[in-house]
Amino acid sequence: MRVSQFPLFTLRGVPADAETVSHRLMLRAGLIRQLTAGVYSWLPLGVRVLRKVETILREELDKAGSVEISMPTVQPRELWDESGRWEDMGPELLRFKDRHERDSCLGPTHEEVITDIFRREIRSYRQLPCNFYQIQTKFRDEIRPRYGVMRAREFVMKDAYSFHASQACFDRTYRAMFDAYSRILDRAGLEYRAVEADSGAMGGAVSHEFHVLAESGEDSIVFSTESDYAANVEKAEALAPQGARPAGTETRQLIDTPGVHTIDELVEMTQIPANRMVKTLIAAGEEGPVALILRGDHQLNEIKAAKLDGVSAPLRLLTPDEVKDALGVGVGSLGPVGLKVPLYIDRSAWHLADFSCGANIEEKHFLGVNWDVDMPQMRDDRVADIRRVAEGDPSPDGCGELKMLRGIEAGHVFQLGVKYSKSMNASVQDETGGHLYPLMGCYGFGVTRIVAAAIEQCHDDEGIVWPPSLAPFQAQVVTLGASRSEAVAEAGERIYSALKDAGVEVLIDDRDERPGVKLADADLVGIPWRIVVGQRNLAEGKVECVQRTGREVQLMSEQDAIAEVLRAVKPSSAVQRASA
Repeated sequence: MRVSQFPLFTLRGVPADAETVSHRLMLRAGLIRQLTAGVYSWLPLGVRVLRKVETILREELDKAGSVEISMPTVQPRELWDESGRWEDMGPELLRFKDRHERDSCLGPTHEEVITDIFRREIRSYRQLPCNFYQIQTKFRDEIRPRYGVMRAREFVMKDAYSFHASQACFDRTYRAMFDAYSRILDRAGLEYRAVEADSGAMGGAVSHEFHVLAESGEDSIVFSTESDYAANVEKAEALAPQGARPAGTETRQLIDTPGVHTIDELVEMTQIPANRMVKTLIAAGEEGPVALILRGDHQLNEIKAAKLDGVSAPLRLLTPDEVKDALGVGVGSLGPVGLKVPLYIDRSAWHLADFSCGANIEEKHFLGVNWDVDMPQMRDDRVADIRRVAEGDPSPDGCGELKMLRGIEAGHVFQLGVKYSKSMNASVQDETGGHLYPLMGCYGFGVTRIVAAAIEQCHDDEGIVWPPSLAPFQAQVVTLGASRSEAVAEAGERIYSALKDAGVEVLIDDRDERPGVKLADADLVGIPWRIVVGQRNLAEGKVECVQRTGREVQLMSEQDAIAEVLRAVKPSSAVQRASA
C-alpha cells in the first residue's frame, strides 16, 4: 500500500484534552478522530488494527467451539423487562421511543437477545451445549466518557454466550473460553493477568477478568507472592486478623477536638496512629441510613458494602448535609458508640482494642474505646469484610502476601447460572421429559479497548511500538529525497515490490515530504520493521533496516534488508520463495 493511496492523518501537536498516552497517540498517529463526547470515527490505520484484533478473536473462538452470529443493536424494552434490567441498568442504558411510541434501547450487551434466540430455537437438552459469539458495536451512555476509546460511549466488543444442561458441561466450556482468552492475549503479544472478579450488573457467582498490565491502568489488581492467586481489588477478600482480639486496658475518655474533621487531622492532634482508630461512613439503606465502620487506615470497598443486607445497591454514601440532617452531627465527629442506626463493622475494626473514634458530638472524640465494654450489644454477625485489600495483606488462599499491579480490563468471563434463562423462561426438555433451565455463560472482550491497552503497554517517547500481530502493517519502506533521485525512487520500488510479492503487508511512504517528517511519522505510527532508502547510503550500496523495538539501525544491502524483514514477519517458505 502506498501512503499516496492510504493517507496518514498524523498530527504534530498533542491534543489538549487527551489525558492518557493511548488517547494522545491514537489521535496523533491518525487512528481515530472524535465525533462527539465518547464517540469516535476510526480512520484507515485504526481500522487495520481493529481487523487484526478481530481476526485473532475469530480464529481462537472458532477453535474453542463458539459459532459466530449477529444480533440487532436496537433492542425492545419487553426483553429487558423480563430480565429485570430495564430499570436496574440505570442511565447507562440509552432508551428511546420509536414513531409508534414503543420503548427500545441501544444494546450495551446482549444477554436478553441471545436468551430470546435460545428459547425460540432450542427445544431439547440434546441440542446442548451451544455457544455463540458476535463482534458488534455497543453503546453505554457513560456519565463521563474519558481516556479516548478506553471508556467510550460507543465501542466495539466481542460478546459470547453459552448454554448448558449441567455444571460439568458448563465448566468445560468456561475453561475452554478462559483458555481462548489467554491465547488471544498471548497472540496479541501483551503482558496480562487473569484475575477473580465481581460479576456486577451481569449477575452470576463466578467471573474472571483479563487485565493488560500498564502503569496507567484504571484498575488495581492484586496477586500472591507465593501462589497463582490473583484478583481484582474489588473482589479480593481481606482476611480477618489472626488470633483473638486484644483485651482492652484503657477507659473511654471524651476529648475536645476543635477543627478536627478527618483521620489525618486526628492523628496529628493525638499522635495516635490511624490503625488504632475507626472511621464511620454513612450509606443509604433500604430502610434509612446504615453505618459502615472501618479501621482508620483502611478504605471502603463499595462493591462489597453494596452486597450487605439492608444496604442500597449501588452503594451511595450520604452527603455531609444529609448526614447532619439524619443524625444531627457532622461527618467528622461520627463514631459507633451510641449511634442510632444499623452498623456493619469491618473485620479489622472489630479486632481493635483501646481505639479512638468520633463521639457523635460536634468536635469531640473518644479515646480508649472497647467493643465489649462500650458497645456490649454489638454482635459478631454485624461483622463483615467491607474494606479494600492493601499491599502486604495476607493472600486469601493462605500463601504469601498480596502485591498490587495496575491493569486495563480487556476481557471478562462470567458464570451466570440461570439468572437469564429462568427469568425469561428459556427452558428445554430434559431426559425425563421435564423442564430444564440451562446454565448460562457470558464472555466479553473489548475490541476497541484492547487497541488502546496495547498502546498503553507498548510505546516510547517517539510513538507507538506495535506488537507485530496487531500492527497495521508488518513493514514500511521510507524513501528520502525520491523526487530528486531516480536511484532512490527505483530502489524503494524494488524493495516494496519484493516484500509485497512475498506476502508482506508493506506500506511505502511515497510522499514528497522532508526526511524529518517521514521519519517522525514512521516512529509515531510504530510499524515493526522499516527500510529507509537515502541517497548517501545508497551510493555505497546500503539501506537502513530498523526494527521499531529498540530502534537500532543496521546498514545492509537491499537483498539483506529484504531477507531480514522476511525472516521476522514471514515463515521460512516465504523467504525461500522471495530468494528464488
